[in-house]
Amino acid sequence: MDNCIILAGGQGKRMKTTKPKVLLEVLGEPMLEWVIKACEDSGIKNICVVKGYEGEQVEAYVSARSGSADIKTVLQSERLGTGHAVMMAKDYLKERSDGNTLILCGDAPFIDKQTIEGSLELHKENGNAVTVVTSVISEPHGYGRIIRTKDGISGIVEEKDCTDEQRKINEINSGCYWFDTKALCEVLGELTPNNAQNEYYLTDCISLLLGKGKKAGAFTSVNENVSLGANDRRGLLALNDIARKAVIDKWLDFGIEFTCLDGVVIGNDVTIGEGTVIENNVKLTGKTTIGSGCRIMSGCMLNNTAVGDNTVLNFVQSNDAVVDDNVKIGPWVQLRPDTHIKSGVKIGDFVEIKNSTVGEGTAVAHLTYVGDSDVGSNVNFGCGVVTVNFDGEKKFRTVIGDNSFIGCNTNLVAPVKIGSSAYTAAGTTVTKDVPDGALAIDRNRQANIEGYAAKKLKARNEKIAKQKKG
Repeated sequence: MDNCIILAGGQGKRMKTTKPKVLLEVLGEPMLEWVIKACEDSGIKNICVVKGYEGEQVEAYVSARSGSADIKTVLQSERLGTGHAVMMAKDYLKERSDGNTLILCGDAPFIDKQTIEGSLELHKENGNAVTVVTSVISEPHGYGRIIRTKDGISGIVEEKDCTDEQRKINEINSGCYWFDTKALCEVLGELTPNNAQNEYYLTDCISLLLGKGKKAGAFTSVNENVSLGANDRRGLLALNDIARKAVIDKWLDFGIEFTCLDGVVIGNDVTIGEGTVIENNVKLTGKTTIGSGCRIMSGCMLNNTAVGDNTVLNFVQSNDAVVDDNVKIGPWVQLRPDTHIKSGVKIGDFVEIKNSTVGEGTAVAHLTYVGDSDVGSNVNFGCGVVTVNFDGEKKFRTVIGDNSFIGCNTNLVAPVKIGSSAYTAAGTTVTKDVPDGALAIDRNRQANIEGYAAKKLKARNEKIAKQKKG
């Protein structure tokens, strides 16, 4: 049974964070998540994560995520090298000794399905005990160098242990390996910290396996970023830039139009339909889906939001919402979780909608809050409407029938129902249900008090004069 060990115990001191390094994010997802997804995409379902610094955070993360993999964790209480980290998973490996083990670094997010599958195929074809995934880069400083032979490789030499000649080699160790699991278990206990770092190097397993007459090989990945990680915030920013550009390039190839790339961030799990235009300062994250022929204008931030076809969004912030076809929203609109905006709706500026359904063709022009409501089709909201959904202890729903007209500055105090084709007069506070076709009006008769302003102005001026004297 093939399985994977993900090394995730690093602290990343130069990151200056209380988070484990592997939980720092690239395009809004922890680096560890990138690595786990690559395994799942490759069909690897059995994963062991070796946690270390702030290991309870790693444990909480893998326990909470959903996915196809069965993930276990083990603790590396002391950081004594990559070999030592794998030693912590020895019991896990022994239970799965009839297959192959993939070793990955939890802070190298760009490992991919093609590299994992291609290296495993080579590993099996050549009958290797170990196959190292390598990459060829122009600036190999800091990486372990691959020592090639005519039959495979003779080992990996870490940067600090390299000779001057070995430092000229530009084929490097990516930190990714396939091992025959049984062979790996045989040599783990033979590792020693006899090196410049006084650590147990996983790379020493290669020479140990060769010494037992077993085969070692290398697979060169075409993914030039497969070995990239980050040791500080600059490095993390570089990873984000690389990932951001790669995702945008993918959508450019698919025919998506970008008017400007400034501030554009698109997550790995986002999908976009043909003919859609993305403007600057747009952030699309989570499981967001954008339909065809849309225009996502500047300032939009959409997370786990489904958008239909031919919809225009302008300065919209949306979380866990659904927006159907031919909708126009914005600017400065917030759609909160469990909101469903149906086809043909128009929503103007400074509107917030939460846990509500807004029916087809409805217009919510401006300065309005709709919360915990079921709104019918072709309803018109005047300016300043509020659904009063919370009494301090419980929340209640408002129901508005089709073709209703909600006047400016109406307060709808839930639970309340506005019937179909009903009206509310401007400034009305509605506390009782309104029948179909009725007008709800709740105002006192206007009274004008003559001379009131002069008296107030006189008192005000006297106060100001007194303050000046004082």
